[in-house]
Parts: sequence; structure tokens; C-alpha cells
Amino acid sequence: MSSDNNPLDRSRPHPLHRNPNETLIALRSSAAAAEEEGGIRALLSTLGALMAAEIPIGRVALRHLVRFLAAVLYFHSSEYALAVAFHGRFNVSPASLLISKQYIAAMSCAVLEYVIEILLFPSLKEYWWVSNFGIVMIIVGEIIRKAAVLTAGRSFTHTIRIYYEDHHELITHGIYRFMRHPGYCGFFIWATGTQVMLCNPVCFIAFVLVLWRFFSRRIPYEEYFLRQFFGRQYVEYARRVPSGIPFVR
Repeated sequence: MSSDNNPLDRSRPHPLHRNPNETLIALRSSAAAAEEEGGIRALLSTLGALMAAEIPIGRVALRHLVRFLAAVLYFHSSEYALAVAFHGRFNVSPASLLISKQYIAAMSCAVLEYVIEILLFPSLKEYWWVSNFGIVMIIVGEIIRKAAVLTAGRSFTHTIRIYYEDHHELITHGIYRFMRHPGYCGFFIWATGTQVMLCNPVCFIAFVLVLWRFFSRRIPYEEYFLRQFFGRQYVEYARRVPSGIPFVR
């Protein structure tokens, strides 16, 4: 049987197992050619090179990273748009984009892990069923969080309120019937899902631990003020409904 048609022929290297140096040389050549074109053409030429058949690692990386970029851009732009819709443009600060130095560092580490692993252990990024499960997590996380925002309306803010306002009300209907902090739950699932999508084992574990630690401290702090605002009503609500974050009461 011809080796071209035999998927079990181990004499032929898997396309993703090519020497990383060959891939880097090819990328440098395409980048040098693209640099002469400048601007958008340079970007398109580089992306075209990544998608070319002779650079299989680049095509896999492009597929993963475009999905990652799309998920991040949609999350932050939609968060800002909803904040403007409910609170008005002049009452919304850049903080509504939810981009902090710590967040940028975390996402940079995610991309760094991805690049290192696809060059050194390319087969690790071939588990498309894992990556697709990560996409499902991202979508589920978005649905939960956006349901929280739409249900709470003006009562949903990106910063913890320490003073009571007239329009502030305790939301216990909709998705808030099932969890007290669906916004946090949605973000937890979304953020960890981005790492599952990238097949990043190290950052997945790090994201789970860091986010859980963050919310395990933020929720008690926020609920201190909610008990001050709503008294026994919130105490009873918290007794009946879970927080939405695992092992955080």
C-alpha cells in the first residue's frame, strides 16, 4: 500500500511534528517579504504565510489564536456596550472594559504558554475535542454572565458599591434564583474556558486557582455591604441560594 494513503505509516512524520526551526525560518522569510509591503498588506501577507500548507504549525496556531482573540474582543466590547446601555456613556469609566494590569499579565502568560508548547510539543495542541469543549465553556460563560447583566440592569455594576443608591435593588428573579453571583460564575467559566480552548494545561490550572482565590475574597467583601443595604432580606436570600462559585458559600 502506498505510504501516501496509509495513515498508519510511521515512516512519515506527522505534519505538526516538523522541526520548529524549519517553521521559524519559514515565518521569518514571509515576515521579511511582508515587511517591504507595510501596513495592512504586511499583516495579510504574514497571516497568509501562517495559513500556507508548508507551515502546518502556523495554521494550527492561527486557528487557535484567532478564536482566542475573537472571544476576548467580544467579551470586553459587549461588557462595555451593556454598561453604556444601562448607565449612560458619561457614567461609564474605562474600568467597564475590565482590563487591568493583572488581567493583561494573565492573558500574556496564556499566549506565551501556547507559543512555547506549540513549538516544543505540537501534538499537545491537536486535541480538537478539548479545544471545542473550551469553546462550549466560553459560550456558556458568556450566556450566564450576560443573563446576569440583562436581568439586573442598572443594579449590575463592575465595581462594588459601598453606598446605597435609590435605584439599587436586590435582584432575586431570573438567573439570580439559581445563584447569587451569576456574573462571577459566568466570568469564571469564560476565563478558564479560554485556556481549555488553547489546550493550555498550565494556565488552565493557574486561572482556576487565581480566580477562585479572587472570588473567595471578593464575594464576602461585597456581601458585607449587601447585608447592610438589604438586611434580613439578603441574609435569607444568601441562605437559600448558592454563590455560583464552587466551594464559596
